[in-house]
Amino acid sequence: MSLDHRLLDLAVCPVCKGPLQAQRDAQNRLVELQCPADRLGFAVRDGIPILLESEARNLDAPSPALAGPG
Repeated sequence: MSLDHRLLDLAVCPVCKGPLQAQRDAQNRLVELQCPADRLGFAVRDGIPILLESEARNLDAPSPALAGPG
């Protein structure tokens, strides 16, 4: 399932109400909407953006895959 591009154009950051940038994977599937102003990433699950501040990923935090033990 894909998100209609017209709906994507209407989506805004729930924190600052600013524009979101679409991030896609290698197969061109939408995987995350990012707010450059707040440095937050909002996951897209089953074609549905999860626009909750409590669910957002901090873009400045190290990736769990890259973080060492501890």
